[in-house]
Amino acid sequence: MTSLLGLSTYAFFWRMSDRVPDPMSLDDAMRDAATHDGVDLFQICDHQPLDTATDDRLAAIRALADDLGLALEVGTRGTHPDHLARYLHVAQALGARLVRSMWTSGDDQPDAVETERRLRTALPAYEAAGVTLALETYEVVATADLVAVVAAIDSDHLGICLDPANTVARLERPAEVVARTAPYVRNWHVKDAAFTRSPGWVGFQYTGVRTGTGLLDYDAVRAAIDPHTRGINRVVEFWLPWQDAAAGVEPLGDETPAQTTTRTEAEWTRHTIDHIRSKES
Repeated sequence: MTSLLGLSTYAFFWRMSDRVPDPMSLDDAMRDAATHDGVDLFQICDHQPLDTATDDRLAAIRALADDLGLALEVGTRGTHPDHLARYLHVAQALGARLVRSMWTSGDDQPDAVETERRLRTALPAYEAAGVTLALETYEVVATADLVAVVAAIDSDHLGICLDPANTVARLERPAEVVARTAPYVRNWHVKDAAFTRSPGWVGFQYTGVRTGTGLLDYDAVRAAIDPHTRGINRVVEFWLPWQDAAAGVEPLGDETPAQTTTRTEAEWTRHTIDHIRSKES
């Protein structure tokens, strides 16, 4: 099986945001992703225009991805069967083999019984289409509960999107989350993060850091889930803070915070790809 290395729209979070003067479009981000050696996948994650995109627009996205040599995955939030059906349609239109979602979406926070009922309703269509649904680990839901639902349903087309950075906010240790979820992982969000003291030493801030300099052990996760043997794609994303004086960042020359932030985001992208490839050379 093949494990693709990909970039998420979250790797372009600031460059695609309205906080910069000339934000990248989705097409721009895909074109940028394709310029990086070793990147063969683009995950369009939590990109709201997909909720209502026409079939013509989806066909155009797929055509661009094909031209660029990129496989696609999609990401959304929530488990309502109607919403999951919409994203199965999106995935099929884009040729995507995986939909990443989350247990909750805003005020829609079903319990485990309702979540299992919803997933059992939605999954037969995913199974028939050969598309995998991967629910992400994050702080709103205990990892044990997420694993229990996935294990109870026991479908080859339902699994977990592993992001051990998220669950730290629930006081779950990344290594324990990795060990608990490993048999069920179908997608891996690769990032790094660390704590710093807040100003005045009152509390902490938990933010993204340059890959390889934080608390998350890439090598240990890779060893636990064995992505190459199991065909688990690795998707790079970031929690890059806005780079301004409040973040303790000094600009280069006359750079604005927007310029500093977008430059840093691009540099983190290049560095992370190189870091991952160096681990596997």
